[in-house]
Amino acid sequence: MNKQERATTRDESILPGMLEGVRVLDLSRILAGPACTQLLGDYGADVIKVERSGRGDDTRSWGPPYVVGDEGLPTGESAYYLSANRNKRSVTVDISTPEGAETVRKMARHCDVLIENFKVGGLKKYGLDAESLLPNQPELIYCSISGFGQTGPNAHLPGYDLIAQGYGGIMSLNGEPEGEPMKVAVAVADIVCGLYAATAILAALHHRDRTGEGQHIDIGLVDTQIAWLMNEGSNYLVSGERPVRRGNQHPNIVPYQVFKASDGHLIIAVGNDHQFRQFCHIIDRPALAADPRYASNSGRLDHRVELIGLLESAIASFSRDELLSAMESHGVPGGPINTLAEVFESDQVKARGMKITLPHSQSSSGTVDLIGNPVKFSKTPIGYRYGPPCCGEHTEEVLEELLGDEQINLDKPVTD
Repeated sequence: MNKQERATTRDESILPGMLEGVRVLDLSRILAGPACTQLLGDYGADVIKVERSGRGDDTRSWGPPYVVGDEGLPTGESAYYLSANRNKRSVTVDISTPEGAETVRKMARHCDVLIENFKVGGLKKYGLDAESLLPNQPELIYCSISGFGQTGPNAHLPGYDLIAQGYGGIMSLNGEPEGEPMKVAVAVADIVCGLYAATAILAALHHRDRTGEGQHIDIGLVDTQIAWLMNEGSNYLVSGERPVRRGNQHPNIVPYQVFKASDGHLIIAVGNDHQFRQFCHIIDRPALAADPRYASNSGRLDHRVELIGLLESAIASFSRDELLSAMESHGVPGGPINTLAEVFESDQVKARGMKITLPHSQSSSGTVDLIGNPVKFSKTPIGYRYGPPCCGEHTEEVLEELLGDEQINLDKPVTD
């Protein structure tokens, strides 16, 4: 079997997933929508990714790095794109043409879920918005992801992860106290939005199974980012006090942060007073645990600055691994700060299957390494049926499978 065949053939040894029989029409791109549909694909759904002819998902070109092809040359497939698009089949259709829009409408009739992240109202002119499709297909679950949601004064504004992190407040909490507001390095607003979308779709599928009724799901990046403010947001709502940036420190627990040992940094995450007493014993400072200013977490919060200074001085005399070993034996939570090389080479990652290798037709090796799904089911394990598809790789296969004789002639000039 050649490289192309390896990359495009479904692995028939994979057990059926929990969502087998559910078909998802994926009109989304970038990260929030693709992260959602990748998760549904991991759970067994048949995800059909509809892309722009000739260009595909914007993230295909978001590199370097790119997949390395023959003769060591980079391809047009970025690592960014690979991260959120396994377990999908790719179809290219130009929805800006009447023929293309009609093809997607016909495809939708054979699908359980449609997900899109166009600008609010952007699909209406193609007859692909929820208001156009749901009256004729009331069992369809239609999920719209946008920056600010479908309603409100900002609904018309575009939404990107950085904008959501800024508007939703997380950047005001992240970073060093005297530094500038800082975004989270990974596009976490997009990713968590995708997770919310996936759980919403699963709930809507359950409702449809009971009632036969589909619905429109409206999810905004900013809304979901505000939702995961969690304890910091609740702290503000209860107290009325504006939180400040604390770098790696915790707003409610001390000591719970990064410290510098003699040969590197480590995390110390003391979660209760017993653990604090144990930690003071480890660093040969038992008097700190007996001091009424530091004996309770509330006292440690009140006297954070002076306590941290004392701890930093003591911790600096220990090596990182020496301290971590002692903490583990005494039940005090903590850990190293790994580089990504250390992460993916660790025995824990290998044991948990968090690094996977999947087929890819443009890679010189025929495969690409990716991050695995973190969920472990005892009866229905995650199945990696497809590697991230090349743009339009499954167009003919999918259109024949879904539409057969209903297919429309799409061999027209591409205008998008």
